Amino acid sequence: MIEKHPISEVFSTNEHIVIAESDALEALRKLPESSFKLAVSSPPYNIGKEYEKQIELQHYLDWQSEILKELARVVSDDGSIVWQVGNFIDDGEVFPLDIYFYPIVKSLGLQLRNRIVWHFDHGLHATKRFSGRYEVLLWFTKSKDYTFNLDSVRVPSKYPGKLHYKGDKKGQPSGNPLGKNPSDYWKIITQEWDNGIIEIPNVKSNHPEKTSHPCQFPIELIERCVLALTNENDWVIDPFGGVGSSLIAAIKNGRRGMVIDRDPQYISIAKKRISLFQDGMLKIRPLGKPVHKPTGKEKVAQIPSQWLNKKQEKLL
Repeated sequence: MIEKHPISEVFSTNEHIVIAESDALEALRKLPESSFKLAVSSPPYNIGKEYEKQIELQHYLDWQSEILKELARVVSDDGSIVWQVGNFIDDGEVFPLDIYFYPIVKSLGLQLRNRIVWHFDHGLHATKRFSGRYEVLLWFTKSKDYTFNLDSVRVPSKYPGKLHYKGDKKGQPSGNPLGKNPSDYWKIITQEWDNGIIEIPNVKSNHPEKTSHPCQFPIELIERCVLALTNENDWVIDPFGGVGSSLIAAIKNGRRGMVIDRDPQYISIAKKRISLFQDGMLKIRPLGKPVHKPTGKEKVAQIPSQWLNKKQEKLL
């Protein structure tokens, strides 16, 4: 049974759900320090999407530095920041944003715990370089004493019957009865059963969570972070909240959540999605659902006759 809570527009520790229509930096500066266990977001990549104005790379990084400085202030000492980024492209040249963000967050005194690679099968097509099929999640902690619930995100062991072959534990099971630690390469679950890879599809046109947002976070991706890096009733914040996926991931798992976005259209969609979720009517891709694998018999999996003809022409 989903516990229903009202949606507030202003943060208070008494609330459970906050959706703020505001500039991210402006809203963050008003928040009390050490209020959130987890800050997680996919910030604009400065690539000219409809919700952002592309600016010179250094100006973009300066702006993001201010955002991250405020997040480091509002995150608790045992909390984390997870920053999910892709690549900035300028005149065909690739600038990996995780490389630029690492020293920025490091300068704020945080420590990198994982550089998680999220691979997906549908991405940006290219003709003058290989097509981009991954993004990176940088997980930083504010201190050495941080929340990490490994048991909440373990995956099934491939060989649960494996035994210690020497020492005091010889003959005893060598693994963990709850499963093994997933890798830092998140790809879900058909492969996860074999090698710990977490396979999470990005939100494209046929994804059940798809809205009008062009770069939408899959809820499943954030759930992994929420489950591992927070406890029940902890606060989660997303300063670039878009249509509220991170908020849904938080409240779905008994956490409290706040998203900030300056676009009234996305704010409206986020509020509607939260209401639908609390009424049990929102379509969500279940955590751990196997990714669809074509059989090869589908029409879209067949080689077009036009291509066969062109291939024959080249052979002549």
